[in-house]
Amino acid sequence: MPTRGTETPKYRLAATHLNRLIAALTNDGYTVIGPSVKDGAILYTEIEDANQLPIGWTDEQEAGQYRLKRRDDKAYFGFNVGPQSWKDILFPADRRLWRAVRDETGFHIEDTRAPVPKVAFLGMRACELAAIAIQDRIFMSESCSDADYVSRRENAFFVAVNCGQAASTCFCASMDTGPAVSGGFDIALTEMIDDTRHDFLVESGSARGAKLVDDLPILPVQLEDIKQVQASLRRTVQQMGRQLETSGLKDVLQQNPDHPRWDEVAARCLTCGNCTMVCPTCFCTTVEDVTDLTGGQAERWRKWDTCFALDFSYLYGGSVRSSAKSRYRQWMTHKLAHWVDQFDTSGCVGCGRCITWCPVGIDITEEAAAIREQPAAIEGVA
Repeated sequence: MPTRGTETPKYRLAATHLNRLIAALTNDGYTVIGPSVKDGAILYTEIEDANQLPIGWTDEQEAGQYRLKRRDDKAYFGFNVGPQSWKDILFPADRRLWRAVRDETGFHIEDTRAPVPKVAFLGMRACELAAIAIQDRIFMSESCSDADYVSRRENAFFVAVNCGQAASTCFCASMDTGPAVSGGFDIALTEMIDDTRHDFLVESGSARGAKLVDDLPILPVQLEDIKQVQASLRRTVQQMGRQLETSGLKDVLQQNPDHPRWDEVAARCLTCGNCTMVCPTCFCTTVEDVTDLTGGQAERWRKWDTCFALDFSYLYGGSVRSSAKSRYRQWMTHKLAHWVDQFDTSGCVGCGRCITWCPVGIDITEEAAAIREQPAAIEGVA
């Protein structure tokens, strides 16, 4: 049973002191970003007070469905992941790469780089930490690093939360990415709430996390605290409504490019790109050059894109992937197979967002299982 990150807890913090944690981060110069109820969903916004958190709210998720509902208690983190991921902050959807201004001597590139703010991410789940670890491999590699991502990453403080419940679309346990955090955080919290108390079990995962924890009104951890946390994590695993069998999956997908299941899913797929927009690891982008009406200024912007767009694979003469079938196959096969070849890891962390936010409820775990169950014979492939 995955209970990593809670085997040797160190401290206990009363829920009434959660504002002390937020204040400590603010005093250290961090802008705190955390979950809050907004526009009918739980989104990440700037948090200045613990009362802005989604106290007493949870969410129900199923394929193509998401709705908020009230809980029977006042839990701060009693919900699952929403449509946003922390990718929005570390890898913004729109980023200006450069700006050029023309004067009497010609065009000159202006330095438009702004200082990267210190941001504290409050309420990160295990699957989201795993997603960031994957993006670190992509954007912080020795051979090719993204300076903006590196700066944002170095200025980020991670406050993780172990999951106390799971949505029916979650399958992080089968991906070995949750529900317990196992590393990559500065501080980890586990909410403990019942009829007699409301506390947080607190762990530090870095030197700066330990320094901040030392300034909080912490209490010793009791054996019953450990037992309660471990029981909560076991319940969370049992609540997961899906799983993805990863053993041999790379070969299954790569050896079945013409499986009839691709036609079946293409008949439902709207190629809207929702799955890529909510995915915490997808990183496809496009570059756009814009000018003002006078021609005196030009800018280049990097923007999120999706492999589901017809123009994404456009080359002279047409799109390489002109059908919905080819685009869905590209996304899923890249995510679960080619990604392993490129980055030595799956591109999926089991958060279930692509299932929840697909308008027609396409389920990546169901599609993978269908292809595995009846692999199609391929000429020339043993």
